[in-house]
Amino acid sequence: MTTPELTTRRETVIPATATPYQGDIARYWNHEARPVNLRLGDVDGLYHHHYGIGDIDRAALGDPGAPGHEQRLIAELHRLESAQTDLLLDHLGPVQRDDILVDAGCGRGGSMVMAHQRFGCQVEGVTLSAKQADFANDRARALDCEKSVRAQVCNMLNMPFSTGQARASWNNESSMYVDLHDLFAEHARILAPGGRYVTITGCWNPVYGQPSKWVSQINAHFECNIHSRREYLRAMADNRLVPQTVIDLTEATLPYWELRATSSLVTGIEEAFINSYRDGSFQYLLIAADRV
Repeated sequence: MTTPELTTRRETVIPATATPYQGDIARYWNHEARPVNLRLGDVDGLYHHHYGIGDIDRAALGDPGAPGHEQRLIAELHRLESAQTDLLLDHLGPVQRDDILVDAGCGRGGSMVMAHQRFGCQVEGVTLSAKQADFANDRARALDCEKSVRAQVCNMLNMPFSTGQARASWNNESSMYVDLHDLFAEHARILAPGGRYVTITGCWNPVYGQPSKWVSQINAHFECNIHSRREYLRAMADNRLVPQTVIDLTEATLPYWELRATSSLVTGIEEAFINSYRDGSFQYLLIAADRV
């Protein structure tokens, strides 16, 4: 497979959005500047737009009343969100240095950089937000990996990659902004046969019956449309993506939310996540699927 050389453009090319909703989402993320997304990234220069998994290191936090506790809490939250990316990367399967990986909905680029640091390969990211793409490309330059890591502005339902070009691709908490059938059809197109797709996502639990009031609050807060677990599996099956691994991460993500709710970085949505995870109406899943 021939892989194109990555170049970082001086000016971001912003294509017209395909629908009014896409325009709304682009505006939302172009204006988003929550401290929780920026101060966590300031810890080590990797800026994420997702949540964390794993047990809290209470020894590292120390006494809540001790000097520097808030800084240690922020560092711990960032450690948990990077652990989430590590888990996603663990499920990409064998990746070679001449492969291309695609991050659909790449945010400020932290996962892309981590993928390049682990595999040494080229990583392409797409986002509707010009602000996010510029930020991610600036970070790639600062970390001296701009020749291998690039973000560009485009619709993840129509990505600028050739058929079968990618060895692996993923959505990390970004699939709730699109129709799943359209999304998985596009991933199936860009993936080589045998390639791996991974998503980590929140989804409402069909066993609960309907989206709960907490899920509705999350939708309103982020201007998204959370899908059910059943919808993910059906849409994958319809688009030649065969799940190999499904992991329920709900219990693993609760410590992150419970810790974040005690920090200075609260946004007001913490209660909805905690309560929906606890009452079973919302789940946090990893799904890894192979392109057949």
